[in-house]
Amino acid sequence: MQRTQEMTSVQPDWETFHALPESEKIPFFSRDGRMYDCLFAQQLNRNLLEHLFKVADRLRDVTQQKAGADHVSSLLSDKRAMLYFAQPSTRTFMSFLNACHIMGLKTSEIRDTSTSSEVKGETPEDTVRTFSSYVDMIIMRHPAPGFVEKTAWLMNRTGRPVPVLNGGSGKDQHPTQALLDVYTLYRSFNGDLDNKRIVMVGDLKRGRTVRSLSYLMRNYKNPSLVYVSPKEFRMEADILEFLRRNNIKHEETEDFRGALSGADAVYMTRIQDEHDKNGESKGVDYSPFYFKKEHLGLIKKSCVIMHPLPRRHEIEVAVDDDPRAMYWRQERNGMWARAALISYVFGVDERI
Repeated sequence: MQRTQEMTSVQPDWETFHALPESEKIPFFSRDGRMYDCLFAQQLNRNLLEHLFKVADRLRDVTQQKAGADHVSSLLSDKRAMLYFAQPSTRTFMSFLNACHIMGLKTSEIRDTSTSSEVKGETPEDTVRTFSSYVDMIIMRHPAPGFVEKTAWLMNRTGRPVPVLNGGSGKDQHPTQALLDVYTLYRSFNGDLDNKRIVMVGDLKRGRTVRSLSYLMRNYKNPSLVYVSPKEFRMEADILEFLRRNNIKHEETEDFRGALSGADAVYMTRIQDEHDKNGESKGVDYSPFYFKKEHLGLIKKSCVIMHPLPRRHEIEVAVDDDPRAMYWRQERNGMWARAALISYVFGVDERI
């Protein structure tokens, strides 16, 4: 494909580029009018989301039969992907890995940087640039905020760019988790995501999943977001400012039980203590923010209960059998949503 002018334009340096608003950076991560690197939720508009959901639904149907599965797996059988996960992961890694296999990509992986040349002093930047010599796509998770975006920025300035997909970047973004979350809502509400009241619960300050999901709600009419958390872990100011700029109704509260009334979806999260620097999570009583079986009587029959997983104590196991508990379906939805995204980035979505 012909490289776009946006991708070849030289940026002065990473810090200057990174400081730009997302709206100004999106063209640099696009090619021929399509998203090339998937790095932040703001790249996913409503038309693209609905297209990806249709592709994901089609993939589910087609691959039920061997002939269909064989056809799909032939579409990218000439491509290779690197899964570079410098941070622990089960669901994101496994769903991306299996999404690659559904589409026919061969995969390589690094899940522990102690096995790479980084222990010899190689910079992370040189490590990921090495990947482009061997693969056609880089899927990565990294603990440093912004590093996945920096990787894509570096790749697009080389003579051999490859698309980069963000599988979780520090505590700032997790766009493909938001993609599968909205896909779960899409399937739960028969495609109608307008006028929905979404209650997000837990460690909102450091939860990249709720941040990315908040960004995506801009694509729908009249959403209402309720943030429920201990005072120590309230949603950060940049997201609240984003909501105000986009006239999205929102409120903050510590009243978990009260917030459940009228909710169309309850999105539970665990405490993000891996981001502790000085033991910030210690001494915080998280138990008032657990969803228990007794809470099932407080939510609508049509309400869905979600969780990006893993869970600790945020959702009582007794809740799992309720038909409104959507988190295990949500997990599986991730594989199909990510397969659809991969097909889109490589331009084979119309052949599914």
